[in-house]
Amino acid sequence: MNIQNLIIYKLTSLYHILEELGLDLNFKIIFVDSESSLNDQVKKLNNYLIIVDKRYSNIANQFVLDGIPINIFKLVEKINIEFLKLQFNSQSEIRVNNYTIDLNSREILKENTKLKLTEKEINTITYLSKSSKPVSINELQTKVWSYHSDIETHTVETHIYRLRKKFLNVFNDNQFIISKKNGYQIN
Repeated sequence: MNIQNLIIYKLTSLYHILEELGLDLNFKIIFVDSESSLNDQVKKLNNYLIIVDKRYSNIANQFVLDGIPINIFKLVEKINIEFLKLQFNSQSEIRVNNYTIDLNSREILKENTKLKLTEKEINTITYLSKSSKPVSINELQTKVWSYHSDIETHTVETHIYRLRKKFLNVFNDNQFIISKKNGYQIN
């Protein structure tokens, strides 16, 4: 299991309290008192949450501790909820070449440009991205559309055409999904 790292930033008293309870908590507790040591810690860690006393614009994964005093059990519960949120958000992002798909908001991003996608478009892109070879129209019909009929349909071709058009208009990319002799492939 991935270790959850709780970084206490400049809150010495809180660090000592949580350190005493350390054996009963399900995260590693780290204290830092300067921005440079914070940056050093963050570079070494994947799964971390930083407890701060005020919002810092240059710090990611922060949990602002306000409303003090707080019941210690409520604090631990809030910390666990924040770790769950971080895990949920990290699992909702998929990288496809230079693009990032946010499954929660159904958007694909490249640099500062976003494109809203339908669920079928996201399913098509993720399915194509997992394949190292071209994917046939029949396979896409079966796996993405759950379509098992022998009747000829142009659903896949129409969706791919519209998806390509969106990528060309928004990202100026006409090579994201390419046609091969035996199917479609993410370039």
